[in-house]
Amino acid sequence: MSATPTAASEAVATTPELPPAFQTSARKPKKLPNWGLKVVLALTGTIGALFLAVHLFGNLKVYTGAEHFNEYAYWLRHAGEPLLPANGLVWVLRVVLAGCIVAHVSVATILWVRGRRARGRFSAKRNNGFRSFSATLMPLTGLFILAFVVFHLADLTLGVKPLAPATFQEHTDTAAFAYQNLIASFSRPWSAAIYIGMMVLLAIHVSHGLYTVVSDLGAIGKRLRAILITIGGLIAVFILLGNASIPIAVLAGVLS
Repeated sequence: MSATPTAASEAVATTPELPPAFQTSARKPKKLPNWGLKVVLALTGTIGALFLAVHLFGNLKVYTGAEHFNEYAYWLRHAGEPLLPANGLVWVLRVVLAGCIVAHVSVATILWVRGRRARGRFSAKRNNGFRSFSATLMPLTGLFILAFVVFHLADLTLGVKPLAPATFQEHTDTAAFAYQNLIASFSRPWSAAIYIGMMVLLAIHVSHGLYTVVSDLGAIGKRLRAILITIGGLIAVFILLGNASIPIAVLAGVLS
């Protein structure tokens, strides 16, 4: 004779399945807590955004003419001498930024994988609007930005052809040719289009990134949050309009 199911077993059978994030687990706690990873992501992202803002200030010097822009490029390579060797400041910035990029990408990947595992087969519900749209695009825009960094270095720093223009000139100990290389690169419509398109993606990434930084670093006051979010949005807009204006000006003949 078959056993009659008890009330307890019937309750268990009818209990709806919960997403993995809400199920109890006997596994040991993660060695790297999510809150710590988010702080690292926020700090490295903030450093990157500040660098972009300072880099934009330097890029806009192109509107002051070839001589002044080349002098600025030359100064960057010899700043701090004789305390620092030639290109010393440039390499310090490169090492810091490279470390931030590696940490930022690694942490973002870990958090994305954990989020996918926690959600399981359950789809995340998102609200409509720009914030939801930019959040969805964050992994994709991040990959494009990483590829763009490689392209940018090959084009205007290393002179790797065919990514760099055929007329690319190497910097010497006595002169820099940043202006001529920039004009030659952006005179190619496909290169200008890549830069303009990437500035749009970069602005989306920076805008949403700085929006999340406000929460991840613990800004809870309503007024403080509003101020910081506004500052982050303005930085993203300035990066987009300022950098995108340069290839447009070259194509329009304003810079030549």
